Amino acid sequence: MIVAEQLTREFRTGGQSVLAVDHLSFSVDAGEVYGLLGPNGAGKTTTMRMVLGLLAPSSGDSHVSGFRVTEHPDEVKRRIGFVSASVGVYPWLSPREVLAFVADLYEVNPDQVADRTQRLAELLDIADILDQRSATLSTGQKQRVNLARALIHEPPVMLMDEPTRGLDVVGSQVIFDYIEHLKAEGKAVIVCTHRLDEAERFCDRFGLLHQGVMRHEGTLTELQTKTGHQTLTEMFLELLSSSATEEVT
Repeated sequence: MIVAEQLTREFRTGGQSVLAVDHLSFSVDAGEVYGLLGPNGAGKTTTMRMVLGLLAPSSGDSHVSGFRVTEHPDEVKRRIGFVSASVGVYPWLSPREVLAFVADLYEVNPDQVADRTQRLAELLDIADILDQRSATLSTGQKQRVNLARALIHEPPVMLMDEPTRGLDVVGSQVIFDYIEHLKAEGKAVIVCTHRLDEAERFCDRFGLLHQGVMRHEGTLTELQTKTGHQTLTEMFLELLSSSATEEVT
């Protein structure tokens, strides 16, 4: 469903070249949740933007459901849902109006919008706020609306960037349940998060990025065998420590 092939992105800043993503390759199958993890500056957001077709790679390519992003960026966007803690809702629209607006952007058949809205409202427990102005919603309610928005066009692929940021335990559990729903529907999911303990709960495989390079990849069991550490936090601390030692030497 998602394949990244030697994705590379170089930026020029202050007359110098910065390699944000360095020949990154990975794949995500249908029904799989892939954790793309790393500290700040690891290249996660840049990678997501290239997969989404929002940023052209310096070299390499990616494709979603058979469409290469460098050749068919609009077709790629049609097949991706995007969830981020930084994506807001339109304050003067109701959730129902937000969903109708996004559905129209994706050219969803108008006859299907009402049924999809009702189904998502029941799934995410927002039926009682569908006609309430979004400015009056709580943080958790807004996040649920964003989760519905990302599914209104029924994409086969979902990208999630820090989906639990700013949420309490109850709000985070909604995200976990949502991810389980995505898996059950056979969607390919990429999750970027700093909450490594949460990632261990819902990701099937992991790609550990550091300084734009894929340092480790595999299931948690495979990573434990490769690194000798039991948790993702311990693995990253070792990566950061090794990097600091290399810079000193």
